[in-house]
Amino acid sequence: GWGQPPVAPGAGAWPPQGPGPQPPRKKRTGLIVGIVAGAVVLAGGIAFGVSQLVGKTADAAFPDAEYKLVLEQKLLDGEFTLAQDLSSTEGSKIEKMYDPTVRDAKAVVGQYSSAKGGALVISGMYGRFADPEVMTGKMMEGGAAGDGATVVVPPKKFTPAGYDITLECQVLQSAKGGVKANVPMCAWGDDNTGVSVGIIRAETALKDARSIDLEAAAAETAKIREEIRQPIG
Repeated sequence: GWGQPPVAPGAGAWPPQGPGPQPPRKKRTGLIVGIVAGAVVLAGGIAFGVSQLVGKTADAAFPDAEYKLVLEQKLLDGEFTLAQDLSSTEGSKIEKMYDPTVRDAKAVVGQYSSAKGGALVISGMYGRFADPEVMTGKMMEGGAAGDGATVVVPPKKFTPAGYDITLECQVLQSAKGGVKANVPMCAWGDDNTGVSVGIIRAETALKDARSIDLEAAAAETAKIREEIRQPIG
């Protein structure tokens, strides 16, 4: 791995069990905290399998830099709000890696939260990429290598209707803080941007992983791509 994954403040602290049964509301909050803590840990793994990229050739053709990534305050029609921009801390670790297929890389790592108790983790970079497809696969592997993460539904490719991008999506299970939570994770790579997105919602976190709609996750990730991928200049 390439160092410690990002951990939100207090993410490691699990609410201690008091004597007697916990009221259900309390349990639910603890559950969400656990899910989100798990998600942030996964982000660390997601945040870059790219570091294991094996360079093809040093003289690979590099595309022009035309797009950058911007962590917008709100994503997916306002459902998610930016909670932490980790680009300067976690992102700098990503930027330090050397890889011959990547030029001028700037990392973007952000954690979003929703009023409904969900979380969204974005981990990626922009620059000039000679081999975006390899990058997508590496991001899938990076997610799988996250601390406490298991792949429960292997990667599949999706090209959502109305979008000109093919994404790979898988379901990871995070087992942090004693709670097993399912996290659909999708990634894309193009000439200028490579990003993985983990979306955690209370209603999908605990259901059977095989029943999670990865096609819907791919469509949402494609929408996020349109929201955060912006022309330079």
